[in-house]
Amino acid sequence: MTEPTQDSPEIIPPYTTGWRLTAIILMVILAVAAASGVGMYEMFNAQLTHLQAKLKSVPQTKYIAVLLDSKQAAGMLITYDPQDNFLMLQRLTDIKEGQNDSMQLWDNSDSAKPVSLGVLTPKIKTAQLPMTEKMLSKITQLAISVENRGGTEAGRMPLLPYLYTGALIQRAL
Repeated sequence: MTEPTQDSPEIIPPYTTGWRLTAIILMVILAVAAASGVGMYEMFNAQLTHLQAKLKSVPQTKYIAVLLDSKQAAGMLITYDPQDNFLMLQRLTDIKEGQNDSMQLWDNSDSAKPVSLGVLTPKIKTAQLPMTEKMLSKITQLAISVENRGGTEAGRMPLLPYLYTGALIQRAL
């Protein structure tokens, strides 16, 4: 090949142009893929953070009990969420206290010496009693009795028979 002179244009072989164009297209595709990958990674992290925050706000039931009446029908659902430090008691029947009565929750693990855990608010479908996990860890049996308005005095035995009884179960989270 001879060297081009000033008057003659430089001739570029056709295969050189194709490779350059292919290289440029591949570089653009690579840049778009990298930007998409970074964007997807950031979106994934944002979704993960959102779901972790949402999971923390969902109640985590650690203890559960279904208290049964004398006919073995479910009468009360009891759950405990360690984040709240409240025992949630949900009535499953329409039984309500009389004008001068109160329902009282008992730790009946030692049936000879039941311990009062609190008095339920009258005529409310779902009640809360303050409770700690340490207190619940020692309880195996629960019972509910109907007492005079305000519950029994400290150290006194409940009126029998119990309205509802059942086991308190620790649930693995």
